[in-house]
Amino acid sequence: MMTLKDYKLLVLLLCFCSILQAQNKVSGIVTNAQTNLPLENVSVYDEISGLLATTDVNGNYQFITDRSEMSLSFFSYEFKVLEKQITIVSNTKVNVALQTLAEELTAVEIMARKARVFELSRLEDVEETAIFAGKKTEVILVEQSMANLATNNARQIYSQVAGLNIYQNDDAGLQLNIGGRGLDPTRTSNFNTRQNGYDISADVLGYPESYYSPPAEALQEIKVVRGAASLQYGTQFGGLINFKFKEPNPNKPFEFLTRNTLGSNGLYTNFTSVNGTSNKLSYYGFFNYKVGDGFRPNSQFESKNAFLHLGYQLSDKTKISGEVTYMRYLAQQAGGLTDNQFEEDAFQSNRRRNWFQVDWLLYNFKLAHEFSEKTNFTFNFFGLNAERNAIGFRSNRQDQPDPVNEPRDLQIGDFNNFGFEARLLNKYTLFGKKSTGLIGTKFYKADNQSIQGPGSIGTDPNFELQLEEFPNYGTQSNYDNPNLNLAVFGENILYLNDKWSLTPGFRFEYIKTESDGFFKRINLDAAGNVILNETIESDEFNERSFVLLGLGASYKPTEALEFYGNISQNYRSVTFSDINITNPAFKIDEGISDENGLSTDFGVRGKFKNIISYDVNVFGLFYNDRIGIVLETQPDNSVKNLRTNIGDALTYGLESLIDVNLNQLFINNNDFRFNYFINTAIMQSEYIESDISGIEGNEVEFVPSINLKTGIQFAYKDFQTSIQYTYLSEQFSDASNAQEDPTGNSGIIGPIEAYDVLDASFSYKYKQFKLETGINNVLDNTYFTRRATGYPGPGIITSPPRNWFVTLEVKL
Repeated sequence: MMTLKDYKLLVLLLCFCSILQAQNKVSGIVTNAQTNLPLENVSVYDEISGLLATTDVNGNYQFITDRSEMSLSFFSYEFKVLEKQITIVSNTKVNVALQTLAEELTAVEIMARKARVFELSRLEDVEETAIFAGKKTEVILVEQSMANLATNNARQIYSQVAGLNIYQNDDAGLQLNIGGRGLDPTRTSNFNTRQNGYDISADVLGYPESYYSPPAEALQEIKVVRGAASLQYGTQFGGLINFKFKEPNPNKPFEFLTRNTLGSNGLYTNFTSVNGTSNKLSYYGFFNYKVGDGFRPNSQFESKNAFLHLGYQLSDKTKISGEVTYMRYLAQQAGGLTDNQFEEDAFQSNRRRNWFQVDWLLYNFKLAHEFSEKTNFTFNFFGLNAERNAIGFRSNRQDQPDPVNEPRDLQIGDFNNFGFEARLLNKYTLFGKKSTGLIGTKFYKADNQSIQGPGSIGTDPNFELQLEEFPNYGTQSNYDNPNLNLAVFGENILYLNDKWSLTPGFRFEYIKTESDGFFKRINLDAAGNVILNETIESDEFNERSFVLLGLGASYKPTEALEFYGNISQNYRSVTFSDINITNPAFKIDEGISDENGLSTDFGVRGKFKNIISYDVNVFGLFYNDRIGIVLETQPDNSVKNLRTNIGDALTYGLESLIDVNLNQLFINNNDFRFNYFINTAIMQSEYIESDISGIEGNEVEFVPSINLKTGIQFAYKDFQTSIQYTYLSEQFSDASNAQEDPTGNSGIIGPIEAYDVLDASFSYKYKQFKLETGINNVLDNTYFTRRATGYPGPGIITSPPRNWFVTLEVKL
């Protein structure tokens, strides 16, 4: 097992074993040959090194090399590829103008153009006002994915992101539930989730769950940065997930796309978007509708999602944009199962009164300004007004039907927050070497309310409290949870030479969380008389400040090979759901405290010619005072779930992604595209210290020892197909490593058994039309990925059986 000391020595070794070599800078501007306007997001490639740079909003690009001659390719989807041989001296300027494509490309022609200049799926050292040097980064190119985008199939979309653990609860992708490295996947709450660079979760620190997930059909790419993102994007152990939407077409005033999907279990989805650019104004908007019956009884749903982006180029150096997102969905929840029920019929349900509703409104304003070729500034103002409502009956055991004419438990969550993030990035020279510095600040204010009480006696989705009708309802609570967060952060890339770089960084955090409210428990005797009326008042005030530090290092012996390493501190604030009682079967430890720790990576990534792309790394996640649930016997001999700091945990392992271009090896014909990938994570974990009996030495929950995804993608002209296989070994669902309840009547206690899934997808494009189809879970395996302790359970939540979809796309 590699210790923290070993990781530090590896990073130090990266820092001091440098070889000085000459630096030659190549820079220039890329413009539209027809309009002479600068072109953004043009990729600059070299046949040997791959991707070298990407142009900014003003068409500028630059890179450093030690070579004297190069063959550059300038690539953008809407323009002809321009190839240029250059001779390089100390500072070489290469300005080019790209010609607009006159013909409409087919899907495979786009793939072929991209394959000419093989692109690694990782972030550059610097992008706009963000630094990613020395970090474990992954970029999902959604537009060229063969995944089932209509249903946000996360198993397929994130297939090439190593080590992710995914809850698979529904067949429509209404919510994203991903974790990794032993972090709970519930609503992606251990990642900082962003959309186009701004926060989208309910409350970044107080309630960091993402009830809203952007539709994959609207996405251009998904950027994933692991735990070292804690300095720039927030303290979460998981890191960053940033959903980047498609951008307006810069060469058309109007472009229209519509996608209609039919699938199993009454599934219908529609995604319709418009976009374009007229002079200095650009826009992109979409509407997404989903409806279906679900793959279990009592699991129907309906979702509506709308988005609008408006951008205006004030000048060559200044751009402003605004965005509004609205999403509302209603879903019936089939409830959890006991182990016995799962074995008898994994798709049964006796919960017809459980419903869940989300109402999500996001807004954003962004200013991007380039003070000079070396200095960029961005300002993001963002806000959220949202509700999350759940109603259902949870008192009976899962195998007992809901009683009639009894009130249901209603939980109402109201979230209101706003904030801003300002960033200034400057490229400068220090001791004759180039450097890039970033300084930023973030302000975040939230005011949330959670209410629990009696709901209606019916089966409909009624989310109104019934306090007058049921004043003696057993469980009631009402909490106000304000939250204030101020942060200052900075990172700096120090280039020791053109091969070695160090990236130290810091983040100062001030957090103030409050909780003011009560939890009430009322017990009745058989005659309906009140025999207990207990009210637990809450007046919590928690103020703290601290500094997180981190260091990254990178060594690039060639432009196609990089060794990287990083170590960063992480922090997770106690959330409001950790300290607010909403269930009489739960108890909160009065001494519960925040979690802290650090994460580290060391790896190698790159490519070999146009044949193999790879990223292999070892990682360690050190988690102090990890919060979880254990069983505690009460003085009256009852047993409650105690939420407390369980202990210190360590998760470590090997992650790898290898992508092989079989076409280059065996066919070498641009009419074909033939790739094989294998994504593997081998992990171990342990609670290394705990004051709770029976915990120390146990495995950490949500850590399968083997997490494997592999597949083949094949294309011939306008036809494409993809086959993907997923396997996860057994994992524990709680810190006690409890085995299945011998009676089979729990559903909450026990491991998540090993499972495997096979998926197949196909597509064909003809002119403006594209037909997609696929079968998910081809082998029709029956499995589950979650044992829920509350909603949408409690109990085993079954994953979807075999299902199919067909999508017709029209683009004008």
